[in-house]
Amino acid sequence: MKYKLYILLLLFFFSCTINAQDSFHIYQEAYNKIDSMLSNSTSLSFRESVFSTENAYFDGKLNIEQINQEIEALIKTIKVVSANEPFIYTESDKDTFVKQASLFKVLKDTVSIKIDSKKTLLHFPYTYDFDDMWGEKDWSKMFVSNLLTTGKGNCHSLPYLYKILSEELKIPAYLSFAPNHIYIKTFSKKIGWYNTELTSGTFPVDAWLMASGYISVDAVRNCLYMDTLSTKQSVANCLLDLAQGYQHKFGKDNPYFVLQCCSTVLKYHPTNVSAMLTKAEAQKSYIQARMKAKNVKTPQELFADNSIKEMYADMEQTYVKLHQLGYRRMPEEMYTKWIASLKNEPNKYNNPQASGSRKKK
Repeated sequence: MKYKLYILLLLFFFSCTINAQDSFHIYQEAYNKIDSMLSNSTSLSFRESVFSTENAYFDGKLNIEQINQEIEALIKTIKVVSANEPFIYTESDKDTFVKQASLFKVLKDTVSIKIDSKKTLLHFPYTYDFDDMWGEKDWSKMFVSNLLTTGKGNCHSLPYLYKILSEELKIPAYLSFAPNHIYIKTFSKKIGWYNTELTSGTFPVDAWLMASGYISVDAVRNCLYMDTLSTKQSVANCLLDLAQGYQHKFGKDNPYFVLQCCSTVLKYHPTNVSAMLTKAEAQKSYIQARMKAKNVKTPQELFADNSIKEMYADMEQTYVKLHQLGYRRMPEEMYTKWIASLKNEPNKYNNPQASGSRKKK
């Protein structure tokens, strides 16, 4: 009986080991795929990069076919809205602006499409999910696939979906960062640059971003926040998602895959705040774990291992650089109040030109 139990436990152990190895293999494949885009070996695709990271988290079991069908349905809906709901806009870039307005409407408004005299298709808006909004309990809450399935998202999945759809529609749209936050920047000849905030369905002016109290002039000047990400930088940021998904799945004992991802992100986007923080925090957690394992009280006691010494120096340099660039940590409760300010004071922070141009004739 004991022998049989031993065999079962052994088989279970090997099964878990094999599954873990398979999972890591999928993560490495996702890294390689995105890295090949960044190195210009294959074509850049934000859409493929996003779903590669999500597929890795789900051990290669993400239903890509269903996702593709849902995205194609959204594209068709946006095109119908573009063709049938004219907006007040007369500049030469009207076609682009109307598509952007239609994309926004499909994501944040109820859309009614008449199929025939008896049938009408209703598409309902995507809403903000305040439950576990940073994916601390369930990392898949950050995913576009989860947004498509549940109709609820956050400041990660909503702008990602906007970016994916804009890429498919061949219209420009840029991810932009604020503290703990991602939003969309777009440009029109009539309005100039304007912000699209998908968590609240508004077009806040830059003053709203500064009102958070955690965006310093230095942070803006050094492109930590409120800057536009290129397509390559947006694709690179998916490696940060891959790294964070890896941590949620496997823990923080082995930092090397995370460091590989973050280093590649920073190669193409040197001021990516989240990549710098994730990298430094992974190094810090690893060093603390080694201190505990070796029963020592200071990191310096581990410096006989040159790799630990170099890691500690790199971590310190990253924290110093973040401070010099103007980074300040934004507490979660302050973030919640900041986001709520858009709903509570819409007239104070909304861009009247951007919202007014979307009214129908």
